[in-house]
Amino acid sequence: MARIDESRPFLPVKIAVLTVSDTRTLEDDKSGTTLTERLLAAGHILAERTIVTDDAKKIRDRVLLWSKDPQIDVIITTGGTGFTGRDVTPEALEAIFEKRMDGFSEVFHRISYDKIGTSTIQSRATGGVINATFIFVLPGSPGACRDAWDNILQYQLDYRHMPCNFVEIMPRLDEHLTRSGKG
Repeated sequence: MARIDESRPFLPVKIAVLTVSDTRTLEDDKSGTTLTERLLAAGHILAERTIVTDDAKKIRDRVLLWSKDPQIDVIITTGGTGFTGRDVTPEALEAIFEKRMDGFSEVFHRISYDKIGTSTIQSRATGGVINATFIFVLPGSPGACRDAWDNILQYQLDYRHMPCNFVEIMPRLDEHLTRSGKG
C-alpha cells in the first residue's frame, strides 16, 4: 500500500509549467496558476512558467529547450489535449518522447472518470520522458490540473512516497545518454 516514509527527507523538484493557449495570459491563466500554487505549496521549486500558442513547433521548441536545462527536472503542460483542430500538444510532444508513460494517462483517466464520467475520453492527457526530464501533458482546465496534481503528481514527485516514486529514479534517467549537466 502507498504511504509517505517520514524517515526520508523531502527533496524539492524543479518544475516548469507551460500553458498552451491562443487566448490566455499569465494574469488569467487559471490552470497554470493552479499548478503553480500546488507545486509551491508542496515545497517544490517553480523553475519557469510561460504560455505558448497552440502551435506544435512552439510547444515542441519550448519543451525541448526546457528539457535540456539542468535547472529543470519536470515539465507540466496544460492545454491543447482535446480534439479540436487547434489541440496539438500530444502530437507535438509524443513524437519526441524517448519513453512514453502509458500508466500516467491510464491513472489520470481513472481519476477523471470518477469525477466527470465518460467525458474523460475527450482528453488526451499523456506523459513521457525527454532528455532525462519528466513531461506531463494535462488538459487545460483547472479541475483536470487539480486532479492530476492532487492524485498523481504530488505523490510521484515526493521522494518520501513508497513503495516508489519518480524522484528516486531521476538520477538514472540519462544512463543511456552522453549528455552531461543533468542529474
